[in-house]
Amino acid sequence: MFTHEIESFLEEDLGYNDISCKLVGEKPVEAIIFTKEDCTLAGLEIAQSFFDYFNIHYSTEHSDGDRLSEGDVIFSLSGSSISILRTERLVLNFLGHLCGVATNTRRCVDIARRYSDVRIACTRKTTPGLRKYEKMAVIAGGGDPHRFNLSDTIMIKDNHVKLMGVEGALLSAKAKAGFTQKIEVEVESVADALTAAKSGADIIMLDNMGPGEVINTVQMLKRSSIPENVIIEVSGGINMDNLEDYAKTGVDIISMGSLIHQSRWIDVSLELII
Repeated sequence: MFTHEIESFLEEDLGYNDISCKLVGEKPVEAIIFTKEDCTLAGLEIAQSFFDYFNIHYSTEHSDGDRLSEGDVIFSLSGSSISILRTERLVLNFLGHLCGVATNTRRCVDIARRYSDVRIACTRKTTPGLRKYEKMAVIAGGGDPHRFNLSDTIMIKDNHVKLMGVEGALLSAKAKAGFTQKIEVEVESVADALTAAKSGADIIMLDNMGPGEVINTVQMLKRSSIPENVIIEVSGGINMDNLEDYAKTGVDIISMGSLIHQSRWIDVSLELII
């Protein structure tokens, strides 16, 4: 985390007249941060950035991605009483949110692994300003971050297709793409999927298709002898309740906005040691 980001978060949280944290006076204290429920851990580096900024000494026996049980200590802390109180809510908010994303992701990965080696990925449905942290939490949970931003991969979505058609949009993208950029096409029909394959798409995303339609489209694509390196992805309305059905379809990637926007915060707490 960059210093300007830390200071931006602190400015929002502390305000201009922080009396509450200064009430206790400046004294050396020790504390622990622990989880109050089972979870998958994420956000250690972010928390450490706050501790470093305030010269709070910390130790941990864990890494992002570890599975924790209720009561497990995430950090042991020592430092200024005022500094620890000032970092408390920011650190707990980040840990609670990011552990929630990682835990949700890990559950989805575990479900998918029962049926196939399909990769579980998130989307750009993220909280503005927090995307990189949320995507790192997905990685901690065993998922794939997908694109971090629009420049990572050229994505031809439904509105591009409406304006240019699948083939026209692909031709234009190929003319403009750098040699390191892949081109992904979002399609909603077998016909458009076949056109995307024939026109040289690197990734074909089957959007808003039911599991049966996905199976049929995958079979049609394979019969059409698409290149082996073409990735088939499915997305749209997929959550923990229907994930099992999609994991059996034979796609390479299942992308789920719900990894982030349907994740529940994990209850994490800080306790002073007196």
